[in-house]
Order: sequence, then structure tokens, then C-alpha cells
Amino acid sequence: MQDLLQDFLVEAEDLLSGVDNKLVELERNPEDRALLNEIFRGFHTIKGGAGFLGAQELVTLCHLTENLFDKLRNGELHLSPALMDVILEATAAVREMFGYLERSVQPPPADPQLLERLRLAISGKLEQGAEAAATAATQPQTNAQQPNAAEPDWEALHAAVTGAGAAAAKAPSGSGGSAAPPSNEAKGKPDEEEGRAGVPVAAARRPMVPLARKETVQRETAIRVDTARLDQVLNLAGEIGLTKNRLTALRSDILSGKTDPDTLHALDVAVNQLDLLVSDLQNAVMKTRMQPIGRLFQKYPRIARDLARQLGKEVELVIQGEETEIDKTMIEDLSDPLIHLIRNAVDHGIEMPDERIAVGKPPQGTVTLAAKQEGDHIVIIVADDGRGMDPEKIRAKAVEKGLITPEEANSLDERQSLNLIFLPGFSMADRVSDISGRGVGTDVVRTNITKLNGTIDVRSEVGRGTTFIINLPLTLAILPVLLVRLGEQPFAVPLSMVREILPIHLDEVREVGGRATLFVRGEVLPILPLANLLNWRLERTPAYGVLMQMAEFSFILGIDTFAGREDAVIKSLEDFRPKGVAGVTILSNGQIVLILDMKELFETGTGTKGVSKAALEAKKAVAPA
Repeated sequence: MQDLLQDFLVEAEDLLSGVDNKLVELERNPEDRALLNEIFRGFHTIKGGAGFLGAQELVTLCHLTENLFDKLRNGELHLSPALMDVILEATAAVREMFGYLERSVQPPPADPQLLERLRLAISGKLEQGAEAAATAATQPQTNAQQPNAAEPDWEALHAAVTGAGAAAAKAPSGSGGSAAPPSNEAKGKPDEEEGRAGVPVAAARRPMVPLARKETVQRETAIRVDTARLDQVLNLAGEIGLTKNRLTALRSDILSGKTDPDTLHALDVAVNQLDLLVSDLQNAVMKTRMQPIGRLFQKYPRIARDLARQLGKEVELVIQGEETEIDKTMIEDLSDPLIHLIRNAVDHGIEMPDERIAVGKPPQGTVTLAAKQEGDHIVIIVADDGRGMDPEKIRAKAVEKGLITPEEANSLDERQSLNLIFLPGFSMADRVSDISGRGVGTDVVRTNITKLNGTIDVRSEVGRGTTFIINLPLTLAILPVLLVRLGEQPFAVPLSMVREILPIHLDEVREVGGRATLFVRGEVLPILPLANLLNWRLERTPAYGVLMQMAEFSFILGIDTFAGREDAVIKSLEDFRPKGVAGVTILSNGQIVLILDMKELFETGTGTKGVSKAALEAKKAVAPA
């Protein structure tokens, strides 16, 4: 039964996410019969699975929503903003019930007020019911404002002293967040629906539901793989098995003394074939981890729509490239950073409709979420056509908050100024928003992207909008690296950060601000010896420099020599991870090599001062021949 439950939750989550997206589209095209039919079928399918699992409360909620869509698709009702709000509230309640099922607990009843609004909507009396509720809500308030001035409110005083008021307040929230009386169906239920104190069992158990970690982990590690890809893996495994048998036969021949040219040639062919097959198998297995990024993107239209409606804005979220594939583990880690960027774009990027009209823009703003593959990288773009960001104001705000000095601010160009929003504690907002703030938390976004071996950059134009560009590797399991050496010790640096390798000649080194620098195609770049970054003693002058490019800065990494490029299979260091080490890999000769986290090494401060030209010359003079 547990396996059936997990299968249902995976399928139902996908269905509900699809329903959410179709609802956002339906709001723009309320007469689209095809959309109405698809949403109806989505709720019908979820209801069927919930009925099989015995989740009666979920069945009730889906049945009412299904009936409402039946009336909409038959033309008996017409979609209105109030009706759409009720439908979206119902989908949120369905998702909440999924959370209980995920913990292997039957969900409690939905909010009685929600069920009542659904029934009113089905009968076509939702607008009348809303007006009556508003009138009823204001009437008691008027009467309550005229208490008997001669006497204190003894009931309120007793409740405050005994704590009865808190208990009374908790009971409704536990049963759905509403103080409304239970529906007629609930009144006639037998004793198992109530505890001994008269409190509904569902309300009493909701706060005490333990989080079933085992089930959650199982669900997160589930992955859907196209059977064609599994067939490819199976075929390659069979080919490798045949090649292994051939190598075994050749080994026996060689051990028996058969070393003629034909046998050695056959051995060479078999080894080359095995190398090719293993490489193909590695690529095929990696593809089984790849998932369409659209599965991540599909939940964002609803988030953007709800936030825009809350703020009184008109926003359309445009999704592009949802078929782009990316490593499944990266999809999970990208969810929160993208939510933050989208909420920031809607809240602080897009202007209010009247502001947009005043500057000649359409009242509806556009937020674009796009993904594409470029070589061995995935590029994700979050862009808006809103007010944009002013680099001058960003620099001034960073100086005001003490994040940088005025001298540092004057030396920053436009791109570097925009990247100041990633500094911890930076915010352009004069007051803190409970939704988001341009720059508030963006440092967390950058940290999460960096953990995925990616980079994030920002571009903005005042009055035209802001664009965030995220670059990520296709997978975290294999990382292209450049092998560099300090003496005989090899290290690996991510190839994605390497722009070029160049020799370091002392006559070309210039001292700027106490640092040794090189002039490379119009850029003055500091030289940071790898030995200094690792806090090792600098034995000799670096012979080569690796031009490293990060999101907000570039520098030249001083090394002794380099050993070429490799595709490193990353082994994580979970129990012990030194600073500046992202993981380890094993070379073809069996040697273990550290993969360096260049950003963390740079930020530790061990080598940020660089080394002066005079120091380089002094080191060269005393270095052994």
C-alpha cells in the first residue's frame, strides 16, 4: 500500500501542477473549452486515486471542484474573478492534503467555509453569498462597539485568566483555520469522528503529525527515466560483457606465451573498443539522471499570478525552453533561488499598471523564465521589463550601509556596481517588505548557485528591466577540470572558470597598489599565486598564470605548470572538508587530486593581498636553480 501511495503522490503532484498552470492560462482565456475539459479531467483523476486510497476528505473536495468545472464546461456558469479565487483556494487545499498523505496520515476535512463557497459557486450564488457574508461581518461589529459601559466584560476577563480563550482560538484553526460551524455531513458522524472532549479527531491530531523522514526521502530520490534510455544502457552493458569475454580469452593466450603481432593487435583493438563502450555507457547513465527543467518551471506561473494579484499588478510569466534537460539533483536545489528571483521581479521589478502607462508601457508587465543549453552548460534567465536598477544608486546605497568604501565605489564599473546586490545585507528598499526586496537574500541565491558550481550575473537598464543570468554545468557528477601543479603536487580547478593560460614574464609584471598585476587585453588583473591561497610557502616564482573568471571578479592564478584537461568524477568529502576544497577525484594513474573551490579560497583572505612584483623578483633571486 505504501508503494501505491508514493506512486499516487508523484502522479497527483504532476497533475495538480499542470492544473495550476492551466488555471493561470484559463484566467486569460475563460471561454477555452479545451482548458476547462483538461482541468476537469485532472481533478477527476486525482479524485479516483484518492478514493482508492480511502482519502475521503480529499475525495469530497475534488468532487465539489469537479462538479464546478462540469458546470463551467457545459456553459451553465461563467468564470469570474471571485470564482477563480475559490478554485485556486481549492487547489491549495488539495496540495495541503497531499502533505498529510506524504506523511502517511489521512488528511483532515477541508475548511468548511471553503466547502460552502464551492457549493455556492456550483449553485451560481457565490456573488450573493459573498455580499451577504460581508454584510453579516460588519453588522455584529457595529453592535459590539457599544458594550455596557457600567460593567466590565466578565467573560473576556475569565478567558484571559484561565486561558480558555487561547484553547478556544486553537480549536477552529486546527480544523481548517476557520471558526465556522461544521457542515451538515460532519454533524451526523459517529463517535470515531470526535474525541472524548468533544474535539474532532482531525483537529486534535493535525499538530501532532510526525514527519515521516523515510517516506520523504524515498519520494525525493524517485526518478522517471525514458525506457529508451534504459534500453541503451542495457545494450551497452551487453556489449561490454562481450568485450570482457574477448579480453579474458586474449589474456589466456598471452599468459600461455602467444605474443605474436596478431594477438597483440587483437588486444589493442579490444582495449580501444572497451574504452569507447565505457565512455558511451558513462554518457548513457548520466542521461538517466537528466530531467526536463519544465517540471521545475511548471509551479512558477501560479506563484507569479498569486503575488501579482496580491500586489494589484498585472504580470504575465512567460516560460521558454522547458524541454531543456538538467541533472535531477540540481533541479531540486534550484527551486528556492528561482522562486526568490521571480518574487523579486514581480514585487520590485514590475511597476504598478498606472506607472507603466505613464511611461508608455503596456499595463501588463512581463517576467520571462527561460532555459537553454550552451555547450556543456545550462543557462537559466530570469528577466523582467520593469523599472530596472540604477548602478549609481546601488553604489551609493552600498557606501551608506558600510559594505564598501567610497574609494572602492569610485573604482567600480557598471557591471561590478550591479553585482553589489549580491553582498550580504545589501538592500535598496527603505522599508523591509514581507514579500521580497531587491538584493535582500540575493546573496543566498548566489551562494546556492555557487554550491552547484554555477555562476550568476545581473544586467539592468533603468526603465527597461533587469535580467539575471545563471550558468550551470549539465551535471554535478562529472566536472571538466584543468589540472595544475605546485611542484609535484597536482590540483584541479573547474574548467568553467578558466579563460586562458599564459606565461608570466617578470618584465611584463607591473605593481599597482602594492600588487603584482598583468595587463591582459585592456584589463589590469592581479596575480594571486596558488601557494598563497593555500597558505603554503612560496618556493619559486609562478611560471604560468591561469586567467580565472568569476561572476564579480577576474584574477590570474599563479602556478608552476599544468597537466592538461580531464573530466573528473567528483567524490564528495562529507565527514571532513577543508576550506577551499570542493571534493576529490582519482586520476587514471590512481593518484588522488583535490578539486579546489576557487571562490571559497579567494574569500578566505589568505591570498587576497596578492604578491608584489618586488616580492616575485626577490623569490626568484633566492629560489634554488
